[in-house]
Amino acid sequence: MRFSHIAGIVGCTTAAFITIAPIQVEAATFKVESGVTSIDRDHENILRSIGLIITGTEDTVPPIPSDYLVGFQIDSASNFTFSDEGGFTPLFGTIEHIGTVTFNEQTTVGNFSIGFAPGRTIPNASGLVLRDTISSANPILFDLGAPQSVIFDEQNLTLTLADVQLLISPEFAQTLGDSSLAGLFAGTARIDAKVAAVPEPGSALAILAAGAALLAARFSTQKTKYIY
Repeated sequence: MRFSHIAGIVGCTTAAFITIAPIQVEAATFKVESGVTSIDRDHENILRSIGLIITGTEDTVPPIPSDYLVGFQIDSASNFTFSDEGGFTPLFGTIEHIGTVTFNEQTTVGNFSIGFAPGRTIPNASGLVLRDTISSANPILFDLGAPQSVIFDEQNLTLTLADVQLLISPEFAQTLGDSSLAGLFAGTARIDAKVAAVPEPGSALAILAAGAALLAARFSTQKTKYIY
């Protein structure tokens, strides 16, 4: 093998190391453990306009802030994980909730699950969806817009995702018998969560970050605030 070939291999190896090295710097990942997801009062008014009247709730909690309509406790079964590398970057998992809502005294949905669903076509959606898990089919009720602000307090291990738009999903619109409702703004949600640090090896973090690239891109326009 010629010296020039060896030099080329060394050069490529060095370049690869320089490219990968920043990923090896320790960057914490975090997992949602508890908290409250709250729904603003605009949600009730908009749903009422399309014939869905909230007639009851069960196992709900006070919302944050208190002038919101209702709060759903985040269940300990949640495993939603995100990175703070380069801003708020969802990686995988779901945020599970406790609590139900009844519409028109006959249809009950609840124990909601928030997670990523690939291939969503609703404009302005983030790729995150809200599912009803009361039904065995776990239908998607709403596509979620990217939060308008993200506040991550690494010292106190809290995460706030504020002003998250709820957009009626195509599946829910079909259930309602009006496909034109798909994508309709149906209110605002807010997530206030307690999180825990989850140490990740650098290589594993790189794989997870790459797999979340599409979702991260959809969050690129949000305002993120970090508290250290």
